[in-house]
Amino acid sequence: MVMLMNPYTAGFLAVVLALSGVVDGTVVTTCRAAADRDGRVDYDFCVAELGKHHDSPSADAWGLAKVAALTGVVDADNAVYDVKDLLARKGAGDAGAALARCEELYGAAGFAFAEAHDDINGRDYAAGKDKAADAASLARQCNGAFADKDAVPPVIGQHSSYAARIAIVCTAITNLIE
Repeated sequence: MVMLMNPYTAGFLAVVLALSGVVDGTVVTTCRAAADRDGRVDYDFCVAELGKHHDSPSADAWGLAKVAALTGVVDADNAVYDVKDLLARKGAGDAGAALARCEELYGAAGFAFAEAHDDINGRDYAAGKDKAADAASLARQCNGAFADKDAVPPVIGQHSSYAARIAIVCTAITNLIE
């Protein structure tokens, strides 16, 4: 379930988190700039996810773009583990083929996010943004592997949503440094 905050509450929360030392000010200001420039960026998601990473407090926008890509790698890896768990529990039943396909797709999504990180690190921003978009597309394809869209396990749907959102954050922050 996604909870939306009104802009005043979100802004207040960001200030409180920044002042408390939970989230570095650079994360807050970079996420705000990314959200202001690209309406697809979920500001609260950006702050929450980038603020968790150990590299974030010392990172500038370039570093935070790389953190966003790495966060995508981690979630894609978690998706692979979740798919393997579902396969072990459900076996090769009706969803078995779709889950096996998802395992491949999320493995590829993880590599695409890793390549996005490497491209951004090498300051090839266009390639990095393309790889982040590829990763999100691969995650969406997993949902499409299920014949019945209602049959997508919720945990898999959550990973697909996460991949799309973090790819948007990665792209928007990369756009700030170009």
